[in-house]
Amino acid sequence: MDLQTTIYIVVGLSFALYIGIAIWARAGSTSEFYVAGGGVHPVTNGMATAADWMSAASFISMAGLIANMGYGGGLFLMGWTGGYVLLAMLLAPYLRKFGKFTVPQFIGDRFYSKSASTVAVVCLLVASLTYIIGQMTGVGVAFSRFLGVSSEMGIYIGMAIVFAYAVFGGMKGITYTQVAQYVVLILAYTVPAIFISLQLTGNPIPQLGLGGDYKGTDMTLLAKLDQVVTDLGFGQYTTSVPGSKLNMFMYTLSLMIGTAGLPHVIMRFFTVPKVKDARSSAGWALVFIAILYTTAPAVAAMAKLNLHSTVNAEVKGGGDIFAPEAALVYEQRPDWMKRWETTGLLKFEDKNGDGRIQYYNDKTKNADVLAKAEAAGWKGNELTVNPDIMVMANPEIALLPNWVIALVAAGGLAAALSTAAGLLMAISSAVSHDLIKGVFNPSISEKNELLAGKIAMAIAIVVAGWLGLNPPGFAAGTVALAFGIAASSLFPAIMMGIFSKKMNREGAIAGMLAGLFVTLFYVFAHKGLFFIKGTGYVDLIGGPNSFFGITPEAFGAVGAGVNFIVAFIVDKLTKEPPAHIQDMVESVRVPRGAGSAHAH
Repeated sequence: MDLQTTIYIVVGLSFALYIGIAIWARAGSTSEFYVAGGGVHPVTNGMATAADWMSAASFISMAGLIANMGYGGGLFLMGWTGGYVLLAMLLAPYLRKFGKFTVPQFIGDRFYSKSASTVAVVCLLVASLTYIIGQMTGVGVAFSRFLGVSSEMGIYIGMAIVFAYAVFGGMKGITYTQVAQYVVLILAYTVPAIFISLQLTGNPIPQLGLGGDYKGTDMTLLAKLDQVVTDLGFGQYTTSVPGSKLNMFMYTLSLMIGTAGLPHVIMRFFTVPKVKDARSSAGWALVFIAILYTTAPAVAAMAKLNLHSTVNAEVKGGGDIFAPEAALVYEQRPDWMKRWETTGLLKFEDKNGDGRIQYYNDKTKNADVLAKAEAAGWKGNELTVNPDIMVMANPEIALLPNWVIALVAAGGLAAALSTAAGLLMAISSAVSHDLIKGVFNPSISEKNELLAGKIAMAIAIVVAGWLGLNPPGFAAGTVALAFGIAASSLFPAIMMGIFSKKMNREGAIAGMLAGLFVTLFYVFAHKGLFFIKGTGYVDLIGGPNSFFGITPEAFGAVGAGVNFIVAFIVDKLTKEPPAHIQDMVESVRVPRGAGSAHAH
């Protein structure tokens, strides 16, 4: 059976499974629509949370980012995993004990204000819509490569699939669909990694293979990779840090607290019966997440070494990589390169007209590398590889069986669709439950609220699809920006709502608005989106990364600091919350039955 037919069968079966589960688990009440009736088992919820969590960014992009950045790419591992621990330990159990469906509802009730709830809805919509651009783009990339359709058509198909199981099933349908999607995506990620680890190191466990010896040599895999990339003018793989250490720290912190503030993950903890189950499901989710996250560094390193080995024969042989015959003849390039070229994510430009592919860092400061390249007749790097293809193309580069390649296609789509569904659920509940029921029409019937939720989700799918088809000018790094927006607006309000019983509504509202404004201002100013008639685009911040070298994607941590500072200043200048609110916060924090110790 040829590759394309195998892909159609595997992807088609996975989609039929998702839609079948949605029909079986369709929601009949608002409780089932928003929180799956509150009766999901902790292990099941942990698996669904892991699928919700591991988006297209985790499945498709993370290993590519690590492969591209080297050691510095580890900030994504540290930020996203650390943020999950922060969420599980500091936020989820308390929010579950509070007993509300959504983050805006918690903020509205805790800060005794519909205005606070409305501001939280705005922050949630901005963060979720920014995040969903990356998911829909990922869907388009996966479909365009594996189903042989345009990325635009891929997004339309993705919209239809999500519509089928999210609108009809609600959180109940999404939860059980995400369990199936987790199984698909984790098999799709680990099976190729096991094959490739065996090929390169002889060890079937990728995590151990990463530290093992490169087959046929007395060098470790990482030492071999360091040798290859430095010989070709790239930074040393195991020590490279992009930008300053301060920026790396702020980037990691922004991802961490943004993770803890993302509403679509927090909502998952309302689907379990008890507070104890929220803690338990958080632990199970961490186990399921760790399987992929500990595999990602091995996938990144092995994919990069395989790519270099494909383009330059002497990488594997250990000969002169600048020898004319070492570079791959373009007309003899493998089929996987031809397939990815059609997507535009892999491009070749024959700068010296020799018909061979020269792949090296032509912007290196290493004079020795540049001299060798010039002596060999190289006129610059000729191959452009989008980091997003590294995971998806890895099985093809390693010449793995067709069924493994098809499994990766299904896994990439499962990762993007599962997170898109979770985000759409958060958007839907924010509009129908928090805005319509909470602010504009408190007396709405359950039937009409359920209808409003489904309409809101349908509209959100259309908007998400449109954003995927027409990504804004700052689409690069949108996932990191989404985390920054959540970090600067929602996370501080949730933290202060739980741990500061004296924080009042004025402080919380002012903090959220200040954090959101500062972060968006820095992002938009960087992307040249401030335009004044007659003068054109205006630089309002003094050049790129002008605030201590911090990049826009890392600025969420600064925005969070602004949020906290503004909130506490405003809080001190206004009156403290009512006594019953302070008592409520105290009761949420203190375990049931706790009291002072008495001597007898």
